[in-house]
Amino acid sequence: MTRYLKYITLLILLLPSAGKAQNADEIIRKANDKMRGNTLQATMTVQIIRPTWNRELSMKIWSKGLDRSLALVTAPAKDKGSAFLKDKKEAWNWVPSIERTIKLPPSMMSQSWMGTDLTNDDLINSASIVDDYTHKLLGEEKIAGRDCYKVELTPKPSSAVVWGKIITWVDKTEYFQMKSQFFDEDGNLVNTMTFLEVKTMGGRTIPTRMELVPTDKPGNKTVLIYNNMVFDKPIDDSFFSLQNMHDVK
Repeated sequence: MTRYLKYITLLILLLPSAGKAQNADEIIRKANDKMRGNTLQATMTVQIIRPTWNRELSMKIWSKGLDRSLALVTAPAKDKGSAFLKDKKEAWNWVPSIERTIKLPPSMMSQSWMGTDLTNDDLINSASIVDDYTHKLLGEEKIAGRDCYKVELTPKPSSAVVWGKIITWVDKTEYFQMKSQFFDEDGNLVNTMTFLEVKTMGGRTIPTRMELVPTDKPGNKTVLIYNNMVFDKPIDDSFFSLQNMHDVK
C-alpha cells in the first residue's frame, strides 16, 4: 500500500500542468510571452474602418522584453517615418514633418493613436499586463470553439494605467488571447478586441488578425494584421534610442 501511494504521488507531481493551469498569473505571463517572445520583429498592416471612409497604415515594430519597444510607420507617404519609442516607463513620438520629438506624458497615453481606436498605450505597451495588473481566474469558457481561461485584470494601486479593468480569454492549449474587453474606471465597457486567423508564424501558433471595436461608436473598427513575425532574434538595447527612432527604416 505504501509503495502504491508513493507511485500515485509521483504521477501527480509529474503531471505537466498540475496546479499551474489554475494560476492566473502564469496564464497571463504565458499569453504575453506567446505574442512577444524575448524579442519580436514584425511587419503589420493597420486598417482604420469608419462608416464613411477607410484608411490603411503599414508599420514595422520591434520589442525586447517588457521594457523596450519601437514602432515605425512606413506608409502612406504623408505618415512615413513617424515613430514611437518606449524605454522602460518613458515614451516618445518622433514627428518627421515638423522634425520634433514629443515626450508622451501619462495624460497622453489614453489618447487615440493616429486616428485609430487604439490608444498610445495600446501601441507601445507602456503598461504591462504582467506587471501592472492583478490577475484573477474567473472560470473557463469557449470562444470561437476553443476552450479558454477567463481572466480578470485589475490595476495595481501603484500602476499608472489607462484601463480600469480588463477581462481576457486565453486559449487553454496554445496560451494566446482569443478575446479581450477593456473597461474604464467606472466599469463601462469601452472596447472589445477579438483575435482571429490562427496560423503558424515565426514558428508559433498565434492569431494573426486582431479586430478592435469601440462600444459607443457604431461602424468603427481598427484591424491589425501581422504580415511577418520573427521571435527571439537578438536586438541590442542601444537600438531603442531617441537617435535611432529618427533614423530607423
